[in-house]
Amino acid sequence: MGDAERLRRVLAEMIADVSDGRVSAEEALAGRHSLSALGLTSLARIRLIDLIEDTFDIDVDLNGDLSSAEEIGPLAAAVSGLLAAGPGRSR
Repeated sequence: MGDAERLRRVLAEMIADVSDGRVSAEEALAGRHSLSALGLTSLARIRLIDLIEDTFDIDVDLNGDLSSAEEIGPLAAAVSGLLAAGPGRSR
């Protein structure tokens, strides 16, 4: 498993955690539906961003736009970019 796939798996597990099990890691990884369609609420999305920031020591600045957290692929790409920028960085 490569780094990108490992990051997607970690994020999927985080999604399952913050959704209190409403969205399984497998559903998030499958990408057949948006996270909202799967049942991820706006509150769970905010909890997800907080968990990502705490876990990876990055600042996720979405300028109020949570659409990049709607699917695991774009979310993983955004997190990967922030990780490449270094700890505590935002984009």
